[in-house]
Formats: sequence, structure tokens, C-alpha cells
Amino acid sequence: MHRQVLTVTLVLLMFKVFGSDEGSTTDDSGLTFEDKLAACAACHGVNGDAPLAPDYPVLAGQYKDYLQSALSDYKTGRRQHMIMNMQVEALQLSDSDIERLSAYFASKPGVVGLGE
Repeated sequence: MHRQVLTVTLVLLMFKVFGSDEGSTTDDSGLTFEDKLAACAACHGVNGDAPLAPDYPVLAGQYKDYLQSALSDYKTGRRQHMIMNMQVEALQLSDSDIERLSAYFASKPGVVGLGE
């Protein structure tokens, strides 16, 4: 678990140190949407279909409203997970970010044959 927290922390620090592409717009957090998407991809895979650890969920192909609800619940503290609560807070996800991230991962094809 400590290794996972360290990985998330290092990814976030990398965005703060190296910054974003000059052409991308940032919000109050100083991160672009692409930075926030990359932070998600660090643990869940670029398309949300290759989690870093077996207990991390596959995001690809999930229902958009489910993903929005889960991220919103992490943001408010209604849903508890040490890494996700820290991640949502550190990234300062706005409602717009949550909507865009949810739409992105919901649009990706889900993984087939996991239970076979």
C-alpha cells in the first residue's frame, strides 16, 4: 500500500515540477485536463483497461453516471479509499473534470473475458 501511495505522490509531483504543455489551459490547481487524465492513467492504464494492481478497477466501458457518482463520492468523502480520496483532493477535480473523465473512460471499450 505504501508503494502505491508513493507512486501516486510521485506522479503528482512530476506534474507540478515539469508543468504542462504551453498550449494547454490550466485551472486553479495548475494542472490541465490532460495532466489529470494522465494521473488516472498512471494507476488505471491509458484507456482505463490496464490497472496497475489487480485490486484496482477497470474503468474502460463503465457507465458514465457510475464513474461520475464514484468520483463525486470520493471528492465529498462519502466514499472512502485512501488513495482515491487523496488523488481527487490533490488533483482538485472540479465537477467539469469529473464529467469529462467519466465520459472519457465510459467511451472506451470494456475488457472482455476477464472472468473466463
